[in-house]
Parts: sequence; C-alpha cells; structure tokens
Amino acid sequence: MPGAPTPSWVSGQADGVRVAVRVTPRAARSAVHGVETDADGQAWLAVRVTAPPEAGKANAALIRLLAKRWRLAASDFRLIRGASARRKVLHVQGSPARLLAELEAIEQPATAGAGP
Repeated sequence: MPGAPTPSWVSGQADGVRVAVRVTPRAARSAVHGVETDADGQAWLAVRVTAPPEAGKANAALIRLLAKRWRLAASDFRLIRGASARRKVLHVQGSPARLLAELEAIEQPATAGAGP
C-alpha cells in the first residue's frame, strides 16, 4: 500500500533492507513467530531456532530459516549487529522496494490476544 509507514522491524537501505530479529535458541522447533513489540515500542521479528547459541550455530540456523521462508539465497544475508545477543540486526541484499513489499506481506504483526 503506497504511502504506508514501514514497520519498525524492517527498514529500507540503498542496497537492501535491515531486519530487526529477536532469536530464541534451543527451541523445540525452528519457526518464525511473527512481529512482536517490546515494552519500549520496538518491533522485532520473533524467531525460534533449535540450534544452540554456540560457535555461531544459532546465527547460521536463523539465516537458513529466513532464507528458506523468504525464498532468498542465504548469501544475501549478513549479520550486522548482535552476533552473541538474542536481538540481532540482519542486512538482506536486494531491491529495497521489492524486499519491503514482500517481507511486509509475509510477516504480518502478531495480534494481541490471538490464539492460546
């Protein structure tokens, strides 16, 4: 939708987009749980991975999961910030306009009170 504000979990850059992610390692299964907002109003894409947070395994699992879900090459992803933290910023290389539109369509914000 033209003119709509860009969600704060994803922002356009000259050569792609930046994505704010909150990762939970050692989860029962790897999955994207949608966009969540913390108490400070910052939006994050909530992702759970089965890999442990050691030797970059959880970061690699995160990139593999998002690349598959978003139908992009893993080589298009680069970890910008948060290599050893749960909150990370990824850069995804590509056309910013196309990526913003596709990611907004794929990852809808989680609604409060939805489901058990």
